[in-house]
Amino acid sequence: MNKKQLIRLGVPDDCVPQAIDAVQRAARADGERPKKMIPKIVAAPQVYLSDEYYADLARALIEHAQTADDVHEIAYQQWGTDIDQASKDQISNACRLPVSRAAALMPDAHSGYGLPIGGVLACENAIIPYGVGVDIACRMKMTVTDIDPSIVGENSANKCEFLDKALHKGTRFGTGGKWRRPHQHAVLDEDWTITAVTREVRDRAWHQLGTSGSGNHFVEWGILTLPQDELGIPSGVYVALLSHSGSRGAGARVCQRYTDIAKKKLPSRYKNDKQMKHLAWLDLDTQEGQEYWEAMNLMGRYASANHEVIHNNVTKIAGAGVLATVENHHNFAWREEHNGQQLYVHRKGATPAGLGELGVIPGNMADSAFVVRGKGCGASLNSASHGAGRRMSRTAAKQQFRWKEWRDHLREKNVRLLAAGLDEVPGAYKNIHDVMAAQQDLVEIVGEFKPCIVMMCGDGSRAED
Repeated sequence: MNKKQLIRLGVPDDCVPQAIDAVQRAARADGERPKKMIPKIVAAPQVYLSDEYYADLARALIEHAQTADDVHEIAYQQWGTDIDQASKDQISNACRLPVSRAAALMPDAHSGYGLPIGGVLACENAIIPYGVGVDIACRMKMTVTDIDPSIVGENSANKCEFLDKALHKGTRFGTGGKWRRPHQHAVLDEDWTITAVTREVRDRAWHQLGTSGSGNHFVEWGILTLPQDELGIPSGVYVALLSHSGSRGAGARVCQRYTDIAKKKLPSRYKNDKQMKHLAWLDLDTQEGQEYWEAMNLMGRYASANHEVIHNNVTKIAGAGVLATVENHHNFAWREEHNGQQLYVHRKGATPAGLGELGVIPGNMADSAFVVRGKGCGASLNSASHGAGRRMSRTAAKQQFRWKEWRDHLREKNVRLLAAGLDEVPGAYKNIHDVMAAQQDLVEIVGEFKPCIVMMCGDGSRAED
């Protein structure tokens, strides 16, 4: 029997593969004619769940009926207008998942895998590995120091050699960046055997503890201005250290392992949809869902430890005292209550912004980052942007820009760049001031940080100009 014949007999389109397989096996076994059997199975699939030939088809039909009942689409609210259509399409796809209950799109949004970067999605009893992201618990941390601000003022490069050295010596950059003599931290004493993949990646995580990755990850010195008493310190001008990194290779492995598992569990109607496959979810009442939840939270604690080691290293080498710190995750899922319901809120490239919650939203290598306090906006699921957001792909940036045009720009901004990739130049990003203006109802700015000495993962492009 062919597809058209099966559909005429009542087989749903996404159950046809199971029907063909069942028909072929039954015919090979005893020459049974399926034309009379198929309508019976379609009418009462539960009766055939133990049938030698038709059990898989029966299960597919039952699943199809269940997922058909779940078809719905929730609305999402958007902040900002400079958002590409691909990002809107991705959040719209996420809003059609049967587990989705609320969603929002932040003003720094740009397309990614599954959820867009800047996408916020609340799910009921389910978690989406790609909704969290590959770099689980990517994170910001700022340390305010007692270093004299005049040292990093204009034309002060000769006074800053010790700060440059601290960045060079205090961390490692690159996808495979690691320490030959790894650091110790209490996070390594936790139970990494909670899942097979966390057990496998522990040694790698140990060697990468205190490293900064590639892409938009950075460690930089800058000037923090606090107009009012904040962070437990008086108003004033301070030298601060700011970093952006996550759970490194360990987090990527966790994401990939459980994304693969989730894809295999997708309802059949989504299996051939490339975009929806990246939104594959795990139910929290399954073993795999609980494993991912535990692994994700371990990666969150590891990412926090990663920043702690970086900041301890850099400030120690610089001889700096610590006055205050502020930090926050993004690329994570939190169990929260919204509208009286317990939900799992995915913030993929979005900053938690609950009422009174502090965080850091960076711009780019030349423009300001902001210390913010959340306003607890329910429509945004207590979220805000996680940065300025890219306005073009990395490939497009490398094709369009050359360092020559940006060196003068950095000099005018009084920024000294120690290393970076061409795809991270300011022109590749949206205007951070426009992004902040678009989310005034989400966060209050309590401090402004202007980068002065920036270090990222180099790609050799500066030497090629």
